[in-house]
Amino acid sequence: MGRNVVAMILAGGKGTRLHALTKKIAKPAVYFGGKYRIIDFSLSNVANSSIDSVGVLTQYESVVLNNYIGNGSKWGFDGVDSTCVALAPRQTEQGANWYKGTADAIYQNIDFLDGEDPEYVLILSGDHIYKTSYDQMIDLHIKSKADCTISVLEVDIKEASRFGILEVDSTDTITKFVEKPKEPKSNLASMGVYVFTYKTLRQALLEDAKDEKSEHDFGKNIIPKMLKEKRKLVAYRFKGYWRDVGTLDSLHQANMELLPSQRSEETINFDVSPKIYSEDTNSYPQYISPKAKIRDCLINQGATILGTCIKSVISNEVRIEEGATVTNSVLMPGVIIKKGAYVENAILGPDTVIKEKEVINKDSGKIVLLDYERNLQ
Repeated sequence: MGRNVVAMILAGGKGTRLHALTKKIAKPAVYFGGKYRIIDFSLSNVANSSIDSVGVLTQYESVVLNNYIGNGSKWGFDGVDSTCVALAPRQTEQGANWYKGTADAIYQNIDFLDGEDPEYVLILSGDHIYKTSYDQMIDLHIKSKADCTISVLEVDIKEASRFGILEVDSTDTITKFVEKPKEPKSNLASMGVYVFTYKTLRQALLEDAKDEKSEHDFGKNIIPKMLKEKRKLVAYRFKGYWRDVGTLDSLHQANMELLPSQRSEETINFDVSPKIYSEDTNSYPQYISPKAKIRDCLINQGATILGTCIKSVISNEVRIEEGATVTNSVLMPGVIIKKGAYVENAILGPDTVIKEKEVINKDSGKIVLLDYERNLQ
């Protein structure tokens, strides 16, 4: 494509608002949609953008995530013409230097970037659900001769204080950026997806690392400083489905948006390109009993359904036994619902077992999470 781009995926977050789901694994490794993990979306988007070098910056509970990423072959990074590398915090004699912020995470891996010698660096989060190609965004960055291009989307003004908010002029050149403003004056929200010209980014990171007052964060420090220095920052307007699944409610809702009854032009569609790649789970046998009652469900390969399943997302190797009912719920791999049990408005973490005739969350409007250790949130 005539562009020298390296992608850096920030995948070290704890995801504490997902409670037990992220107790032993990083948020990007959490299951989604029955057969995916959250990290699949970012890595697939990079692969679909013909970017052949990607670094995944891991930190918190990274073993499962590192093993899952492997050499990147699931997403077409085969190590011959393309590479995918998991990058941990820098080790010293005193131990690991945990990333102090998003900018520090990139700074600690500046040797990796120098070795790749890119013209441009794409930086994104590893914990959002969306399908895209970054081609148009990168092309806009190059054409506009920007120092930094930020992917933005319009949000409800009532929700704007949760995001980094931008103001732009008539050419979509960014004139102001405020991280999580109390009284937002715009509804243009940063998606945390940036394209930087590497020379400019490298200089900014080196200067920021020396600033003891900095929080070493792109939204709080790097971008405001670049604006102050009159660098050219441009907004790229993203069109399409995008979800931050950082809470139980948002994770549940995003899963529910995959159901047949919810599909529309606004929701994510796995049947059209660009494709989202993941582990191959087609080897698992599936059995759905003729007596099973199923309505408006997404049931993935490897599930065994003997009971009733209504408006739910069912993962691989899930078993719903006779007389059991699951409604408006997300069942992650390995879940077993015993005979006569009832589950409603729930997310069940991997390998959770619901006992015979046990009732979970019936007639409650609240979404609950149950994990294999029987911790209820």
